[in-house]
Amino acid sequence: MATEKPHMNLAVIGHIDHGKSTTVGRILFETGAVAPHIIEGFRKEAESKGKGTFEFAWVMDSLKEERDRGITIDIAHKRFDTEKYYFTVVDCPGHRDFVKNMITGASQADAALLVVAAPDGVMEQTKEHVFLSRTLGINQLIVGINKMDAVKYDEKRYNEVKEQLSQLLKMVGFKPSEVPFIPISSYEGTNIKPKTNEKTPWYTGPSVIEALNALKEPEKPTSLPLRLPLQDVYTISGVGTVPVGRIETGIMKKGMKVSFMPANVNGEIKSIEMHHEEELEALPGDNVGFNVRGVSKNEIRRGDVCGPVEAPPTVAEEFTAQIVVLHHPSAITVGYTPVFHCHTAQVACTFTELVKKLDPRTGQVKEENPTFLKTGDAAIVKIRPTRPMVIEKIKEIPQLGRFAVRDMGSTIAAGMCIDIQAKQMR
Repeated sequence: MATEKPHMNLAVIGHIDHGKSTTVGRILFETGAVAPHIIEGFRKEAESKGKGTFEFAWVMDSLKEERDRGITIDIAHKRFDTEKYYFTVVDCPGHRDFVKNMITGASQADAALLVVAAPDGVMEQTKEHVFLSRTLGINQLIVGINKMDAVKYDEKRYNEVKEQLSQLLKMVGFKPSEVPFIPISSYEGTNIKPKTNEKTPWYTGPSVIEALNALKEPEKPTSLPLRLPLQDVYTISGVGTVPVGRIETGIMKKGMKVSFMPANVNGEIKSIEMHHEEELEALPGDNVGFNVRGVSKNEIRRGDVCGPVEAPPTVAEEFTAQIVVLHHPSAITVGYTPVFHCHTAQVACTFTELVKKLDPRTGQVKEENPTFLKTGDAAIVKIRPTRPMVIEKIKEIPQLGRFAVRDMGSTIAAGMCIDIQAKQMR
């Protein structure tokens, strides 16, 4: 495993029908992740249904219902390799009701590819997705200005869209000078892998694959204290209690004394297993099962977080958060108690104070102590979990500082924790 290329999660974002799935399909095809005969099969089926340009999109939309609707629903985890990295594509749906997937998808992403169709330019969802990716901590962005074939590879139109996007990116804190804007046609394969100079002789930047290779490898947060949110807890006969989860930060070592919060129980790590092999230590990103001495299965559960005894996970009595309201049918007021999804925990939490409303594009204060928040608002709020919950300050341990807020089956808001009034445990 040690020779494996570094791994990156790539979120693909943008407005519906701007060609996200087709772009991903084309990337998978160009990097050899999908065999040509599979594409050919899709092409025949697409043509028979009168959706001829969709064959690459169908690689991602391999769910039958989606094919008939011609849209992407599930976040499809597909792997492809470039010279430098191996990527997992988190294909983010463009439809409104899929923002939750976007949150759970994008928050796992190290970088985003934003697809914007040249004929349309920036649309409402383009803005929403860019803002969300930024809120969810994606710092590296590549822009593909797609469907250039539809505007006859016109440099003037490319520059107009690039200018629109630059303004938008500046508002949310990306530096346009550090973002490649690539004129592409996913359908024709322009500037996806090889540079296509005969079609865009005026363009001198990288192709999509070259830009992906140029991404910076995310640093593994090994210097932070260990944080491992539990996904499950098993009892294995002859072994004992085996919690399972993904290490978000820090290093887990055999023999370490650990604390589980908010369960408030301590134990010692007897062994660590990964891919059915025993390891002496494990790093951020690793999915591990580990055997703990001194803790029984019924004392800990999914949503608890494991950390070192000397720097245990923080349990919040109350916390201050910056949120963006994505979609609420009426208004959010003090007393509202939806479910907060933070790492693997799902806890009902109450809005106890609306501190200030912010301009979502600039972050400047718009109104102190607003009486309510509605769709599109950004705000600083105070939140009180109805039962003990682990969350960390975004500045200290960002991996455990983000959350999604859900109610009535949809995602109401996304946010990050900026301050915590910790519960004294012991």
